[in-house]
Amino acid sequence: MQNLEHLITKKIKSTYLRRLSSPIIYLIFLAIVWFYTPMHALMHPLEVGQSDDLTVLAQNDNRYINVELGNLSFTGYTLNRFGFCQGYYYYTMRDDQCYLVILSPRTCEEGLPSIEKIKVRARLESAPQTYEQLAEKLAEDLGWTKQGLTKQVSHYIISEPGFGTLTSSLLLFVYFVSGGYALISIVLFLIYAFVPVLSPTSRQLGLYGKRSVLLAQAEEELATLPQLATEDMYITEHFFIAFANKGVAVIPIKEIIWIYKHSTLHKILWYHFSISYTLHITANKHLYIQFPKNMKSDIDGIIDYLSEANHNTLIGFNEKNRKAVQEMDGVTRFADGLIAFFKRKI
Repeated sequence: MQNLEHLITKKIKSTYLRRLSSPIIYLIFLAIVWFYTPMHALMHPLEVGQSDDLTVLAQNDNRYINVELGNLSFTGYTLNRFGFCQGYYYYTMRDDQCYLVILSPRTCEEGLPSIEKIKVRARLESAPQTYEQLAEKLAEDLGWTKQGLTKQVSHYIISEPGFGTLTSSLLLFVYFVSGGYALISIVLFLIYAFVPVLSPTSRQLGLYGKRSVLLAQAEEELATLPQLATEDMYITEHFFIAFANKGVAVIPIKEIIWIYKHSTLHKILWYHFSISYTLHITANKHLYIQFPKNMKSDIDGIIDYLSEANHNTLIGFNEKNRKAVQEMDGVTRFADGLIAFFKRKI
């Protein structure tokens, strides 16, 4: 026979220790992404000195840089996308080689004729398909031959707008928000595992009295003599207790106002292979909990016992009971839909 002593706190601890694996694995995945993709370079671009060869850096996949440029001259050409000016083309000499530089409108004040010195975060990009056309026109303006210009000008362009694109900004946002969520989850799961009185199970009990007292009472009743027991659901003198993969629920029987079940048919293509049943419980203080994937006999036994233990509990799903619960709970139609959407499953 299963040892039921302190079973609730043991289940709370094991549940949240088990749930630690997902955020930990996700953080490991984020660490791999950080070191093996350009994500790290977006946050900490390579500091480029005067002696660094930009072409060599680009060939070694050091594309995101923080570089100081001097003596930039405006070419008279702009980079336009979807009818909007994304940047202005400049050229500058560096290590006896000419580089085309695309500056954002704000940086170059929308096309200053020349810029003596500037430091920018930029991306080293391969020359676009329009490079040949741009080189030909630029050669005409500068009085050079096209062949001479293409030999002199690097095939890598220093692009400031290419550094902070909308896509990269969204990726960084998702990266840090999801990483922060995973880190917070780890901290909370550890707290819940080692201080069960702070767990969601205890917070739910806190709706109906002092959480530590009610949790201790439920533990004592479960350890002493449960009045009804299934594989993962128990009824004691004053509490309904359920254990599931995602958490533990402990609900005072006198607070349950509505209980019903519905069935779910599981199938693969046209083959029906099983039916599972979900127990729905509504309690005072706007507490709504579902217990999916149970056997019909287990749920029927729970419903029969709870209906006898609390004659005020409404049994079965119908419109009359739904409206009665709305009135008892003081829930508006809009709020009822909202709560139904966010209702908790365990």
